[in-house]
This record gives sequence, structure tokens and C-alpha cells, in this order.
Amino acid sequence: MVADNSFSAPPDSGSAVNPFLDRTFRIRWSGHTPDQIAPSIRTALAQAEEALHAIATSVEPANFANTFLALERSTELLTYAWGKVTHLQSVADAPALREAQNAMLPEVSAFQAKIPLNPELWARLKAGAASPEGRAVSGVWARLRDETIASFVEAGADLPAEKRARLEALEGELAQLTQKYSENTLDATNAWQLLIEDEARLRGLPAHAIAAALDSARRKGLGSDEKPVWRFTLHGPSLEPVMLYAEDDAMRREVWAASVAVGAEAEGGKWDNGPLVQRILALRSEKAALLGKASFADLVLTRRMARDGARALAFVRDFETRCRLAFARECAGLEAFKAARTGEAAGPLKAWEVSFWAEKMRREQHAFDDEELRPYFEVGRVQAGLWELARRVFGLSITEIGIAPEEKWCDEVKYYEMHDEAGRHLGSFYADWHPREAKRGGAWMGYLVTGGPAPDGGRAPHLGYICGNMSPPTPGRAALLTHREVETIFHEFGHLLHHLLGEVPVKSLNGVNVAWDFVELPSQIMENWCWERESLDLFARHYETGATIPGGLFAKMIGARNYRSACAAMRQVQFAKMDLLLHTRTAEFIDGDLEAKTRALVAENMIPTVPPARTIVRRFGHLFSDPVGYAAGYYSYKWAEVLEADAFTRWKTAGVFSRAVGAEFVEHILSKGNSEDADVLFRRFMGRDADPAALLERSGLALS
Repeated sequence: MVADNSFSAPPDSGSAVNPFLDRTFRIRWSGHTPDQIAPSIRTALAQAEEALHAIATSVEPANFANTFLALERSTELLTYAWGKVTHLQSVADAPALREAQNAMLPEVSAFQAKIPLNPELWARLKAGAASPEGRAVSGVWARLRDETIASFVEAGADLPAEKRARLEALEGELAQLTQKYSENTLDATNAWQLLIEDEARLRGLPAHAIAAALDSARRKGLGSDEKPVWRFTLHGPSLEPVMLYAEDDAMRREVWAASVAVGAEAEGGKWDNGPLVQRILALRSEKAALLGKASFADLVLTRRMARDGARALAFVRDFETRCRLAFARECAGLEAFKAARTGEAAGPLKAWEVSFWAEKMRREQHAFDDEELRPYFEVGRVQAGLWELARRVFGLSITEIGIAPEEKWCDEVKYYEMHDEAGRHLGSFYADWHPREAKRGGAWMGYLVTGGPAPDGGRAPHLGYICGNMSPPTPGRAALLTHREVETIFHEFGHLLHHLLGEVPVKSLNGVNVAWDFVELPSQIMENWCWERESLDLFARHYETGATIPGGLFAKMIGARNYRSACAAMRQVQFAKMDLLLHTRTAEFIDGDLEAKTRALVAENMIPTVPPARTIVRRFGHLFSDPVGYAAGYYSYKWAEVLEADAFTRWKTAGVFSRAVGAEFVEHILSKGNSEDADVLFRRFMGRDADPAALLERSGLALS
């Protein structure tokens, strides 16, 4: 996932009084304190206001340089400083930081919203586009001209004054509501814990999960050697082993109930996201109507590969059709499996039983347990193998650089430099992989500095970060990951490559600033190397013996790859369909029972359970933690999966370490950003349009 709070900035050297304005490439995070936020952002806002005013009121004849290029530079300091603020809120949240960010959020949101609604500025841009220089530009510069004009039109530049004012106001409200949604989700997640004092209740749990729960309790000052306590939370590395392995049905039920209550517990209470969702939907719909679009989906998809909500929904429904029969077979098969082993009549499982019985069934059918792989995935070795893969496939050299404590936002952060074969410093990045209460959930990539080609012919390095909530180390034992967590690290690294390898001289068109349904191609394609024997041997080695994954275990892993693949695909269909229908039929959901109405949209895409499982609408951060984010765009994951499965066939043919194919992928995809249409870039790499056959075959759904 690409962080929603990512902004670009030039890599200046030199110091400023305020740390948030200091553009020294190696950032001293310790000086970035909450009291510095307001003065820094107000300074940056004033500078940006002055720059925009100068463009809008200039008496010089408009040309490409004094309009489009000047606009590109005008907000660099602000986006850089605010990017630091939002990044810290994601990885080191604290009351003072949150208060400082929320105090400035309305001002920043209002400023950003009014840029395309400034009539004088809009007039100058149109004049610059119509000037001889504006008409004559080509290549990436023409792309900048056209994308800027299109973004201003889509943001309301042609609206009458009263509608522009309304649009500004609702953009500000959306920023505050989505920030509150995110905070509620984090706070509700952190507020819950389950303390176990009876060790017998831990039966079935893997040793690593038991050790982590014991360590979690000790860190909270709970329990003792004589009377140990095991602490479980709603963070993924704690929650998932319980739902998969705990023999204690009551324990699974308690954890499940708490997890589905995030954002919905005590409806009407302080962490209830329901009213926020309905207000966000209403504002998005109003925004679309103001801008002449039938729905918010049509608004945000105009310049994406899908083009509009109807085409995106048709894509999702086609995938739904392709996996419906297999989905029904898999659901019925699990019900029959449980009935055969319990003597009960076959029927829908309880909601907190599905993962548990599905894991038992997988172990029996494939003689495979994910936990058998964990000893082969120590996080440091996984990273080292990934760096070696990047060297072989893309010609990159990645080196860890020791940094001082004041250059970290927490002790476990690590810092790396990336160079190409010619020795050029392409960029640097931070890695922060383990959960903390002050850190948001999930995994993401973001960036702080956009470098790239410079006017003098040189190239400045980029700066980014990759973050996650992977299984942490425990006393006396390294951090051992699940295979899915390994895929997640590879995924986020793909996003990072997209940024660090960017060779676009226009910062706003660099790296991950591409069509949202194209942005997941570089990330999802990296996951393929987590399934290839040759690449696994680079890093999948037993943390104690150094042995590679045994042939028999690898065969079982591959054999189980498509276990319940239709259920997995239908889950993605469920989320994408919910998203698109909420944002195309919005009027149906802005009042009344949000959960009941939302569930009616996707009930047929959910595994039948008793009681019926809740939807994730109240904790769906992808959709509601940002004014836009993945809203009306969650289908992008499946869309990009079609692209990446097809693209990876080139490596399957040429060899998984093919440097030649890697060079072409860098040339046509990773280095190009948004300098051309995504369809054009994909065709240039593949020589044709995308074919879904590769994904269907890989998923075992080709005949479904």
C-alpha cells in the first residue's frame, strides 16, 4: 500500500531554524517536536501563498516557465514539511503530536483545496498553455501541462464563485473527518487487550505466539515468573495466530468480537465511525455533483485506467462471476469438513471458527502448516535476500548505513542507501517493520524527498520509507515472519523501487504518482519472487541451521498455494464491490442503518456464518482514512494483479533472475512514473494489452 500521507520535496542541503523546514537529506528526527509544527507549517503556508500570488498576479506575458514550472515549485516546502508531520503521526503517534497536527490540518486542507479554485491563477495557467512555449512543449513537459490542466478542471477551476467556495469548505471538512476516522480506528485497536492467566487456554497456539504474548504482558508490567500472564491485542501478529490456531473456542470468539467492533463498538460512542462514514460519503457525493459527475467513483476514475465507475464495477463483477462456483464449493467443503470431524450436522460455521477450521482442513489436505515455514523467514535474512534479488534482477546495490539515535523516530528504525551499477546514489530509505501502540496498523510505503534528474544534468537522490507491523522478536529469539509477511515486505519494497528509480524531471509526475489502478503493479509483481524456488533460496534459510526450505516442505507450500483461492478472490471482490457501490449509489447509505445496508450489497460475497459476519465498513481505512485514498479505487488491487501476473510471465520465460527483463521493467515502468499513460507504459513492456489468463491460471480459477 502507498501511504496517503506522502509528499515530494527537493533534496536541499543547509539548515533552517525549524526542523520541519530543514531540508538536510539525513533528517534529525529527534528535533521534530510537536511545538515546532504550527510555526513551521505557517511559515511554509505563507511562502506558498506568496509564490502562488506571484504567479497569479504577474504582469509578464504568460509562458510555460512562469506558469506551469512556477506552480510545480510553489508548494515544495509546504508538502515537504507537512509530509514529515503526517509521517510522524503514522509511526510515532502521541497526544501532543496529534493535537498539533489536527490544529494545522484545517489550514493546510483549506490551502490545498483553494489552489485550483483561484480564478486568477487558473487564468494564468490557461494563458501559459495557450502561449507559443506552452503549445510547443513535448514529452514529459507536455504531460505536465495536460495533467495540470486536467487536475484543475476536475478540482473545480471552472466552477462559479459560490460553488468554488462550497468546494473549499467541504474539502476542509473531509480532511478533518477522515483524520478522525483514522484516529478512532487506532484508538479502538489500542484500547483492547485480552489477559490470559490459565496456560491451558493457550493450547494450539504456536510457540512464537505464546512467547510474544508473554513478552507483551511483561512490557506492560503484568504477571511474574511465578504467575505469568499472556497478553493478546488486536494488532495482526497477535490476533492472527489466535484466530488460526487457538483450540479455546471462547478465546477465539472474544478476540473476533473485539476485532469486528473496532470503529463500531458502542455505536454512538467516542470511537463509532458510522456517522463519520455517512458524512464522508455525503460530502464526496456532493463534491462529485458540484464537479458535474454522476458519482464520486466517476470523478476519481476519470484519469485512471478504468476511466469510470461502471467499467471498474464491470471488471469486479466479471471476476465475481469467474470465481462464484468455486467459492460455493469451497464454503460447502469447509462446512462438510467440520461436520465430519465433530459429528455435527453440516451448516454455516460460527464467524470465529472459519479461519480455525480452514487451517485444520489445509493441514489435513495438504499436510502443510504455515508455521513450518516461519523458522526460514528471519526478518534480517529476508531483507538481505531481497537486496540480493534487487541486485540480480535490477542491478541495484543496497547498503545499511548506521545512523545516530537522533536520526531515528524509534530505536528499531534502520536506514539504507541504494546505488546502481554505475555507482550513482539513486536514493535512501528507512525500514520500520514491527508493531507499536503509537504506530498505525497495516503496511505502507511513503516518501519524503523526490530527487531525480536536475536541470544541470545531474541527478539528486530520492528518500523514502517502508513500514509494517510484522511479527516482532521475542526475548532470546529473532523476529521470524510468516510467508504472508514476507510477501508484504516484498510488496512494499516494490512501491519503494517505483519511487527510488524514478527518472522523471517533474517531481509531481515521478514514482508512485501514477494512476491509482497502476500503482500496485510494481508492488504486487515483487510478491512473485516469494514463490520461486531459486529466489527463495536467497533468503529462506533456517534461522538456526542456515538450511534452505526442504524439498518436501516447498512442494507442500506450492501445493497449498491455491487452497481456498476462490474465497480469497471473493474477499477482494467483496471489498472492491462495497467500495464502488458506496461511491456510486451513495444516496442509499448516508442515513439509516449503515451496517445493514452495506451488508446487503455484499452478503453473497461473504462466507456464510452464524452469526453473519460484519462488514469492515467502519474500519475500512483504505477508504475512509484519507479524503480520497483508495476510495472508489480498491478494485485497483485486483486490476493490478491482472497486470502483474501477466507481466511476470516474461520472467517465467526468460528466468526469474533475468537481468534483461529487469532492465526493461526499469526502463518502461519503474523509471517512468506518470510521464505517459499507464496503458502505453504497460504495452511498451509487454508488447500488447494485459491478458487476465495468467492470473486466472495462477489462482487455479481458469476453469471456475
